[in-house]
Amino acid sequence: MDEHRPPRTTPDGHHVVIGGRRWRATDPSLPEEAAARLRRHLMAARRAVRSATSEGDQRAERSARARVHRAKVALGERGAPWWEQSGAERRSRWQDGLARLDADGPR
Repeated sequence: MDEHRPPRTTPDGHHVVIGGRRWRATDPSLPEEAAARLRRHLMAARRAVRSATSEGDQRAERSARARVHRAKVALGERGAPWWEQSGAERRSRWQDGLARLDADGPR
């Protein structure tokens, strides 16, 4: 796959297809600024998982994995399917997730 080309999506737009596997797409109603902040939190949490794993720190790994999960839920990639939520539920999901991740701060 060309890394500069966006992944293929399913006809309904609910999933992206990468390597023949379907993954839930990010909620398209997310404002770009919020989505970018959530992606930064996600990537920082993923780096923390890698660091904790390499150091053998199980407590830090659990914490980092929980942050990955919170970011993915806020993005709409986990949890209740975003296409089944009302606009208010979708907005609340990412606003609450972002507030919690911001409060957690970088780790």
